[in-house]
Amino acid sequence: MSLIDQWMSKIDSVIAAGPFAASWDSLRLFQIPKWYQDGKFGIFIHWGVYSVPAFGSEWYPRNMYKRGTKEFEHHLRTYGPHDQFGYKDFIPLFKAEKFDAAGWAALFKEAGAKFVVPVAEHHDGFPMYDCGLTQWSAARLGPRRDVIGQLAAAVREAGMVFGLSSHRAEHWWFFDEGRKFESDMNDARYAGLYAPAQPRIEGHDQERRQGGPDETFLRDWLARTCEMVDKYRPQLVYFDWWIRNLNFEPYLRKFAAFYYNRGAEWEMPVAIDAKLDSFPLGTAVLDIERGQLKDIRPQLWQNDTSVSKTSWGYVNNHEYKDARGIIHDLIDVVSKNGALLLNIGPKHDGTIPAAEADILRQIGRFLDKNGEAIYGSGQWVKFGEGPTEVAEGSFTDTRRNAFTHQDVRFTTRGHTLYALVLGEPPGDKVVIRSLGEAAKLLERRIGAVSLVGDDSPLRFVREASGLAVQLPAAMPFEHAIVLKISPSD
Repeated sequence: MSLIDQWMSKIDSVIAAGPFAASWDSLRLFQIPKWYQDGKFGIFIHWGVYSVPAFGSEWYPRNMYKRGTKEFEHHLRTYGPHDQFGYKDFIPLFKAEKFDAAGWAALFKEAGAKFVVPVAEHHDGFPMYDCGLTQWSAARLGPRRDVIGQLAAAVREAGMVFGLSSHRAEHWWFFDEGRKFESDMNDARYAGLYAPAQPRIEGHDQERRQGGPDETFLRDWLARTCEMVDKYRPQLVYFDWWIRNLNFEPYLRKFAAFYYNRGAEWEMPVAIDAKLDSFPLGTAVLDIERGQLKDIRPQLWQNDTSVSKTSWGYVNNHEYKDARGIIHDLIDVVSKNGALLLNIGPKHDGTIPAAEADILRQIGRFLDKNGEAIYGSGQWVKFGEGPTEVAEGSFTDTRRNAFTHQDVRFTTRGHTLYALVLGEPPGDKVVIRSLGEAAKLLERRIGAVSLVGDDSPLRFVREASGLAVQLPAAMPFEHAIVLKISPSD
């Protein structure tokens, strides 16, 4: 019996023995874990062989073979013809000699993260873990280390939840451009890395319904993903978008049943992140890539985004976001019942770029002071107020103006209401119109208003038009003003 056949048998046994069957009706019994609902903020990590060329983005492995792209021309100029130096030739240069799992975990803890989700396998088909189904992995080549295993141990030791991300589905077509000319991709010796390299279907509607992976690829995908679960016991599994191709549908049901049953068996609350319409409502957590929602969603959702505006993996000459904008996005997401998964991209040697570490530490300082308004918080009757409109959908996180002092977001904890003011007020007073008596949204009388982390009462006046709060003189503006509004006894 082949390894794949052994895995198929094992998967069927786990499904048969557990509470979840491989049907959407059964999978709707899934419940989002409390650690996820309370955690709100996690770290995503794109790190792999593509960090060696560090050019363009983590899609360099595909675009270096795609004629007419900047990556194709860069590759020719820098490394030579593709039949003499292909993507495989970057692997020996990917040594990860400075990778320090404990150091990474300490930084993520300092950033205020509650969960950590490294990419276990990206579209390039090179697992960063000890995969028993291929010789092309970080455990056997390049770093020759079980990177994922070491990071899992360090993250858990630091008291954070560990998750994993699989982008294996996209590997079906990721290297197809290399089939069109003389390249190393056409050498059968390297099929274990590059194959199947089938033609890509363009357009979201077309890629969902037309063509797609064959049974051999799908069985391998399912076996790899379940092996990943059994070896590392992640409490979160994140998928990129291409699992929505309809050929995946029965395999998604099998994976979800296997994974949720493992979670039940291990008494470990687990969840799946999925995009668009790949999983029906109630069977997984909706993830919106680089995007927002306009209003509160009853079910927990997630925005995954990056510290960089243009790439997920490390590249030279990154264009970074600023920490304030990321903090504001976190606040906006949390006010709408969401969580933020923030990506970083380490260098090929395993070091985290100084600019990215600085962003994480700024976020950590803010959360260390104001975390009670974020972690474990709930939603109010409305998410907020203010003139700045947030575009709904994916890839919208760099297409809006900065928030102003009139933009306020609300969270709750028990009977306490938090108002997070996202811009620096022009004077020493803020006015929150949603808390005015005429708005009739806050039924309880206000007993006290203070800054989070400082119990000193602030003077306030509640009138029909709004709640006016007097701020301390010359108070420094540190990304947001977080007010704690307590009810009277």
